[in-house]
Amino acid sequence: MSAIEFRFRHTMLPVGDLARSVDFYTRLLGMKIVRERNDPEGGQNVAYVGYGDEGTHPVLELIENTGNHDKPWAGHFAVAVSDLPALVKTLEGAGVRFARPLAQPRTGTNAYIANIYDPDGFEIELNQRRGGIYS
Repeated sequence: MSAIEFRFRHTMLPVGDLARSVDFYTRLLGMKIVRERNDPEGGQNVAYVGYGDEGTHPVLELIENTGNHDKPWAGHFAVAVSDLPALVKTLEGAGVRFARPLAQPRTGTNAYIANIYDPDGFEIELNQRRGGIYS
């Protein structure tokens, strides 16, 4: 596993009011909006905020759940991985539980993604972008 590179990418926080949260982090804590995504069909509005470009700095992913979801809403953190398919094989061999098996995300995105649980049940997103861990 030493050939696989890792980089902390983001921490996701569920928020009740996206505009209020973006205002708090930008106006009061000096962060900038680095990316926004609205998914009406999926019932989410998303803003990424931070102190630098998402490709080189960790950011906060703020998600407003606008849909009617039955499952409990919790946060996660994400790690960029240089070879996610290889890491998934290693994790499967070690008996790690997966919240989401390895998959390519929605059309128009450029990443592999998988979610695992740590030993205490906290969810970790693992992703690999085609441009590398700094894209």
